[in-house]
Amino acid sequence: MTSEVEQTPGAAEALGYEQARDELIEVVRRLEAGGTTLEESLALWERGEELAKVCRRWLDGARARLDAALAEEAEAEAAETAGDAG
Repeated sequence: MTSEVEQTPGAAEALGYEQARDELIEVVRRLEAGGTTLEESLALWERGEELAKVCRRWLDGARARLDAALAEEAEAEAAETAGDAG
């Protein structure tokens, strides 16, 4: 097995989005290429699942930040409109 697959559980947690995405792409490429043992394939799949969760958390966090910024902007516009009307 390669060192990519032998990383300790939770090691993906420290990865940035781009790092996790790039490693996930490599895992998928290796799985699609075949030529690995069942044990290696299972380890790759498990790593891919972990990386996918990391990516999802980053994307969910980005969505929450965007939603918060949009809500703040809408509140500011509403306050400005209310101030103009009064």
